[in-house]
Amino acid sequence: MLSRLANFLHANARRVLFAAVIVAAVAGVFGTGVAKHMSPYGANDPATQSVQATNKFEAASGRQIDPGIVALVNSGNVHSAAARQRVEHVASRLREEPHVAGAVSYYDTHDPAMVSRNGRSTYVVAYFKPLSDKQLKDDAQQIENQFASQRDVKLGGEQIANAQANTQVGNDLAHAELLAFPFIFLLSLLFFRSLVASLLPPFLGGLAIVITFLVLRIVASFADLSVFALNFVTGMGLGLAIDYSLFMVSRYREEAATSGFGLDALRRTLQTAGRTILFSSLTVGAAVASLAIFPQRFLYSMGIAGAAVALVAATLALVVLPALLALLGPRVNALAPKRLQRAADRDARATQSGGWYRLSRFVMRRPARVAVLSATLLIALGLPFTGIKFITVNAGVLPQSASARQVDDTLAREFPPNRTSPLQVVIGAPAGSDQARTLAARIRRLPDVSGVARAQAAGPNLSLLAVAPVDRPLSEPTKQLVRDVRAIHAPFYIGVAGQTAAFLDLEHSLGAHLPAVLAVIVAATLIVLFLFTGSVVLPVKAVLMNALSLSAVLGILVLIFQDGNLEGLLSFTSQGAIDATQPIFLAAVAFGLATDYGVFLLSRIKEARDGGASDSEAVAIGLERSGRIITAAALLFAVAIGAFATSKLVFIKELGVGTALAVLIDASIVRAFLVPSLMALLGRWNWWAPKPLRRLHSRIGLRESGPSAVAHPGPSRA
Repeated sequence: MLSRLANFLHANARRVLFAAVIVAAVAGVFGTGVAKHMSPYGANDPATQSVQATNKFEAASGRQIDPGIVALVNSGNVHSAAARQRVEHVASRLREEPHVAGAVSYYDTHDPAMVSRNGRSTYVVAYFKPLSDKQLKDDAQQIENQFASQRDVKLGGEQIANAQANTQVGNDLAHAELLAFPFIFLLSLLFFRSLVASLLPPFLGGLAIVITFLVLRIVASFADLSVFALNFVTGMGLGLAIDYSLFMVSRYREEAATSGFGLDALRRTLQTAGRTILFSSLTVGAAVASLAIFPQRFLYSMGIAGAAVALVAATLALVVLPALLALLGPRVNALAPKRLQRAADRDARATQSGGWYRLSRFVMRRPARVAVLSATLLIALGLPFTGIKFITVNAGVLPQSASARQVDDTLAREFPPNRTSPLQVVIGAPAGSDQARTLAARIRRLPDVSGVARAQAAGPNLSLLAVAPVDRPLSEPTKQLVRDVRAIHAPFYIGVAGQTAAFLDLEHSLGAHLPAVLAVIVAATLIVLFLFTGSVVLPVKAVLMNALSLSAVLGILVLIFQDGNLEGLLSFTSQGAIDATQPIFLAAVAFGLATDYGVFLLSRIKEARDGGASDSEAVAIGLERSGRIITAAALLFAVAIGAFATSKLVFIKELGVGTALAVLIDASIVRAFLVPSLMALLGRWNWWAPKPLRRLHSRIGLRESGPSAVAHPGPSRA
């Protein structure tokens, strides 16, 4: 199949490139505005109690259960007529909005908790009608714009925070792209050895991003996607385009060194590196797509976007890039300084004495010590993970310049605690009933209760109790309070919603769906590596090494983001915990990318072994032929995805830093030391499989080498 594709691309290179330009233009027109059609973060599971209680209340009352907007008014003395007039004007403006169900101020409730301790500030809470998250985001953005010029009013609340986070995502995307592309170009020039070749990864990455944006624009027309998936698409699109370009261009140069630039070199490149890209992209896509099993919008959006960008990048690498190589021919090495040209010539020829070859031999002369030291280092780095704490996305992840963050901080510092983020207890009893009063009195006697508001009517037989905790939302005492309220038995319905209840439900939902996700990730890794190698030992070993590498990444994230190290360098304020979705997200991405690099390395080892090299020699040759490329790919990928460490949103920083660490640790400690040492320790057992599986592999296995013989390494030119 790949040979026929090579023949077609060589004969129709100009037509293929013209079609690619047309597709890119269409994608640029219709895909670049995709963010406007996407929703905020989204961490809810419809099957959980908090969501069901919320839906029950909103269906009965016609308004949202939590305040969508908290307008903090610096009014002066709140007991003055001028302050009252100003606050009531703000409330009136909010009530005039067509999608606002109502607004309440201190002058409506006369609740002293709505007045700051110095008596000079108060706030208005506005409730939206039950609408889609996207509509709420748009409405909140419009209201924010209307109040932008009013310096005595700061807007906060859940929907304002969501709108500001969406805006920040767009700014972060633009900033990350501007930061990453120049570095990627300069590093590409160093690693690709010529100006022409160094332009291929940014070109392919740009195509992958805009085409994936178009795919997501189409998906967003019938599915609710999180806008944060766009950050992932940008980093992943660039990273995979870099990886695949390196694999293809380096192999094309290798083949051209023996057979010349032409159809034979292109055909052989697609039969080898092309086949690696095809199946490694399927592994990456399957691993990341496993996130779609989760019902949370943020995670399933990442799964859909990640699978899409992996397949788009692979398609471009297998179709557009070979067409470019066919058209360029020897000009792929053009515009290279002489030093880089000589390096490219050395890279294109087999060698048995290069730096990676010598490193492999060094490791395999003392495999037990190297394996133990490498594994010990990874385990030590992973130890902080045992103390990980989780949090969910809230106003605290926004930069301090965001008004939602400022309002959240001011309410916590200057007002009685947690009145705008209470436990929302939905009860199946009328607001003025004895059942409601008895339940309210019972809740007041629970530990860590700051106050219980009067029951609000939601319907004939439904009401709402707002329970203010003593401690902040998501704190351990507040979590226990949610559990205590949920443990109350009554002859009528009781459902607890609110931020803390939703977080507890998020943790439970993630834990319930995690086994299925891990099963998909591990199964994809095992299947692809078995099909490539014919071994059951190598895939199992890869899963164990990936798990070690992942634990190290998560341990480092705890040290940085939970413990607050490097706050100054990375410009963030630690929340004392890690976003609850990050370990799961990183598990999918890290396993996929590690298998991507593992497939490339093992394919070169197997190719050398099939060509007659001994087991130890095959490992040394494979590492020599792939070590530089894997390291270069990892560095470029780390720059592409690591650029999001500059984001002003803490959990986006975690995403960028975590993914960059995953590829760098895998490309260094795992591929350079752990893989060759374990290969040396296991020897021929690396390639063992039961007879039935050997017969299966002989029928359907994926051979990296094509029909032509594998070239034996010649003397070094280094």
